[in-house]
Amino acid sequence: MPLDAAAAKDDLPGENRLILSGAVIECSALRRTPAGVAVQGFKLLHQSRQMENGLARDVTVELEAIAVGSLALVAKAAQMGSKVRLEGFLAQKSLRNGRPVLHVEKIEFLEG
Repeated sequence: MPLDAAAAKDDLPGENRLILSGAVIECSALRRTPAGVAVQGFKLLHQSRQMENGLARDVTVELEAIAVGSLALVAKAAQMGSKVRLEGFLAQKSLRNGRPVLHVEKIEFLEG
C-alpha cells in the first residue's frame, strides 16, 4: 500500500540522525542567505568495510552536505581531501529534488 506522506508525517517517530566519516571531495564557495546567514556546501566520500548479514561488504557512498551559520565557517576550513566526521540529519535537497543532503550539526576534523 502506498504511504501517504502527509499522514505519515504525523505517525512516524522523529528520529533522523546520521554520523558519517570520510574525505571532503568537493567544496562550494561560502554563500550567504538573504538574511546574511553563512552557508557552506561540500561533498563527502565515505569508504569502509561493513558487516551485513554476517558477510563483509565494501561500502562507498558520496553524499552532499551543508553547514549553516557559525558551523559553515568551521566547514569552510576543510580542504580537499580533509578527513572529517560529520553528525546531523538528512533532508531532501529541495521541494523538486528529492536527493538527500546531510545537514551538518557537528563537524570533527580527523587526523591523517
